[in-house]
Amino acid sequence: MAETSTSTAARPYAKAAFEFARGQQALEAWSGMLSTAALVAVDANVKAVLDNPKLSTEHKVGIFLDVCGEALDDSARNFIRTLGEQDRLAALPSVAELFEAQKAEQEQRVEVTLVSAFALESEQEEKLATALRKRLNRDISITTQVDSTLLGGVIIRAGDTVIDGSVRGKLARLSEALNS
Repeated sequence: MAETSTSTAARPYAKAAFEFARGQQALEAWSGMLSTAALVAVDANVKAVLDNPKLSTEHKVGIFLDVCGEALDDSARNFIRTLGEQDRLAALPSVAELFEAQKAEQEQRVEVTLVSAFALESEQEEKLATALRKRLNRDISITTQVDSTLLGGVIIRAGDTVIDGSVRGKLARLSEALNS
């Protein structure tokens, strides 16, 4: 539940950051800056500072910006100040994630995760990549993972789409069909 409300709170800030970055033709730069800020926001020491009711918002933002250092330009620093004034610094990981989703949409790109029982050979990975590019009509970035519990086959995750071609998944569906 908290994750949904954080995502909801982050959405307008991510959109504003995206629109600004796109207007400045600085999507890559903002991607990096938001990624850095998100990492700072989840740091245990920084979280302790942000959760400290004895510190003023201005002081919290100042510490946050000091930790980020030179990784942020002036416009990103102003963005962080705005988030701080609205008590939304903790939402930075969601802001960065939503920003990346908008960026991927803009670039007609999708992140694909291939989970297989065994490490895929580059030839197999390229064949799957070609088929996915054609099916999704987008450029793709592939990340591979090995999960020996699958027994065989692959699970493909592309955005909200999941294609379960694993032996474990097929056995589960067969069992479900037999039990119904």
